[in-house]
Amino acid sequence: MGATIAHTAEGHAHEAHHHHEESFISKYIFSHDHKMISKQFLVTAIFMAWVAVIMSLIFRLQLAWPGEGFAFTNFFLGDKWAPGGVLDPNMYLALVTIHGTIMVFFVLTGGLSGTFANLLIPLQIGARDMASGFINMLSYWFFFLSSVIMLASLYVEGGPASSGWTIYPPLSALPQAMPGSGAGMTLWLVSMVLFIASSLLGGLNYVATILNLRTKGMKMTRLPLTVWALLLTAVLGILSFPVLLSAALLLLMDRTMGTSFYLSDIHIAGEALEQTGGSPILFQHLFWFLGHPEVYIVLLPALGISSEIISTNARKPIFGYRAMIGSILAIGFLSFIVWGHHMFITGMNPFLGSVFVFTTLLIAIPSAVKVFNYITTLWRGNIIFTPAMLFSIGLVATFIAGGLTGIILADSALDINVHDTYFVVAHFHIVMGMSAIFGMFAGIYHWFPKMYGRMLNTKLGYAHFWITFVCAFGVFFPMHFIGLAGAPRRYYSYSEFPMFNGVVDLNVLVTVFAIIGALAQVIFTYNFFYSIKRGPKAVQNPWKSNTLEWTTPVEHIHGNWPGPLPVVHRWPYDYSKPGKAEDWVSQITPLEHGEEEH
Repeated sequence: MGATIAHTAEGHAHEAHHHHEESFISKYIFSHDHKMISKQFLVTAIFMAWVAVIMSLIFRLQLAWPGEGFAFTNFFLGDKWAPGGVLDPNMYLALVTIHGTIMVFFVLTGGLSGTFANLLIPLQIGARDMASGFINMLSYWFFFLSSVIMLASLYVEGGPASSGWTIYPPLSALPQAMPGSGAGMTLWLVSMVLFIASSLLGGLNYVATILNLRTKGMKMTRLPLTVWALLLTAVLGILSFPVLLSAALLLLMDRTMGTSFYLSDIHIAGEALEQTGGSPILFQHLFWFLGHPEVYIVLLPALGISSEIISTNARKPIFGYRAMIGSILAIGFLSFIVWGHHMFITGMNPFLGSVFVFTTLLIAIPSAVKVFNYITTLWRGNIIFTPAMLFSIGLVATFIAGGLTGIILADSALDINVHDTYFVVAHFHIVMGMSAIFGMFAGIYHWFPKMYGRMLNTKLGYAHFWITFVCAFGVFFPMHFIGLAGAPRRYYSYSEFPMFNGVVDLNVLVTVFAIIGALAQVIFTYNFFYSIKRGPKAVQNPWKSNTLEWTTPVEHIHGNWPGPLPVVHRWPYDYSKPGKAEDWVSQITPLEHGEEEH
C-alpha cells in the first residue's frame, strides 16, 4: 500500500512540472485539479443560492401582503404566473418546492461538501490530489447538469414540481393531480437522479482519498476535525442516497408504467383510478431514511469547519479532540435510526413511535458534546474576531437554538400539536438553514486566501455577519410563535381564517427581516467576486494556522507541494503550547526531545 501511495505521489509530482500552460478547456471544463473543482462547486452553489433566495422573497411578499401586486414578482415570473404582480397559487406551491430542493441539495449539500471536501481533503491530509481526478470531474458535471435541469423545470408549461420538497405521493405520482405534477415533476426526478449520481461519485472519491492517500505520519488521530467530518459526511451520503434513488425510481414507475407502489384507491373528478394496493407511507419511509441523514450530511461539514476555525482563532487546542471524533461517529450512526420522528402522525404504531422518540432524544447527546466542547475551547481563549470566527460562533448559537426546538419535535406527544405548522419550518431553518449556511460562510472567509490567493474585505465581512445574524433570527424566531398558534405551513393565504388574524401579522415582520437579510447577501456576493481579482494579495499563512494546507505556496500548482510531500509529526491543534516561542506549531514541525504530542 505504502509503495502505491509513494508511486502516485511521484507520478503527480512529475506531472506538476509539465502542465504550465493550460488551455481554457483543459483548465475549466476538463479540470482534474481538486482546487479548481472546489471553486466550480462554490460558484455554482452561490448562483443557485441566489435563485432560491429570490424565490423565497417572492412567496414571503405574498404571505405578508396576501393578494397584493408587486412589480418584483411580475418581473421574475411574468404575466402567466403573476398577473398584475399577484402570485398565482399554483406557482406559490412550486416556488416553495423548488426553493426547498435547491437549498437542501444544491446549496447545502453540493455547496458545502462539494466545495470544502474537494478543497481541504487533499490539502489537509498531504496528498497531491484526489484518488481519482476523473471521477471528481464527473461528480461536478453531474451536479452542474442536475442544477441546469432543475432550473429548466421552471420553464415548462404546467410549471415546476409543486408537491413540496418532500414530493409526497399521490400529488407527485399522478401527472393529472395538479399543474406542477406533469413535466415539471418528471424533470425534478431526473435532476435528482443526476444529483444522487454526483453525490455518490464524490463521496466514494472522498472516502478512498482519506483512507489511502494520507502523507507519512498522518495517522487518523492526527487528522483535522474537518477531514473527520467530511469523511463521515461522505459515508452517510454513500449509505443513504441510494435509498432516495430507489424511492425516485419507484415514483417514476408509478408515473409512467402503471405500477402502484405508492397509489391506492384514488378518485379523480369522480372516476376511480385503476391503481390499488400501494402505500404512500412506503414513500415517506424511503424518503426520510435519506431525509434525516441528509440533515447531518449538511451539518457535519459545517461543524467540522467551525471546529478548525474556532480552535485557530481562539489560539487554543480544540477541547476534547477524541470526544469530538466520537461525537461525529455517534451522530453518523444514530442519524440512520431516527427517521420515524417525521411520521408520528401517519398512524404509526405508538410503540414504534416511542422507539423513534428514544433514538431522536439520544442524538442530542453527541450534539451537546460538540456544543460544550466549542464553548470550552472559546473559554479564556485569546479570541481573534475574524469574519470566519464570528460565523463559527454564530453557528454554535444557532445550533443550540435550533437543537432545543428539535427536542420538542422529537417527543411524539408534543409533536402531534405542532406537526406541519410553522414551528417545524422555524426549527429546521435554524438548524439546517442558518447553522449550515453560517458554517459555509465561515469556511469561505477562512479559506478564501487558499482558494484565490487573495484576501476578502474584513469590514464588509463584519457588516455581512451582523446583518445576516440579526435578520436570520428576525425571520425564523417569530415563526415558532406562528406555529404554536397553529398556523399550518405551505398555505397560500391565511386571510380566510379569522383565528390566525393575530398571528399572521407577524408575517409582515418576518418578510421585512427577510428582505434586509437578502440585501446583506449582496454585500457578500460583491465582496466575493470583487476580491477574486482585486482583493489584497494573501500571504502564505494569514491566520497562523497549523494544518498542512497553509504549508503550500500561495500560487496554485497541480500537485499542491512543489517538492516532496510534507511529513507530519503532531496533531493539528498545537496552539499556545507552553515553552514555545510562537503561539502556533505547524504539523510538520518535529517534536522536541521530551515533548509530548498532546
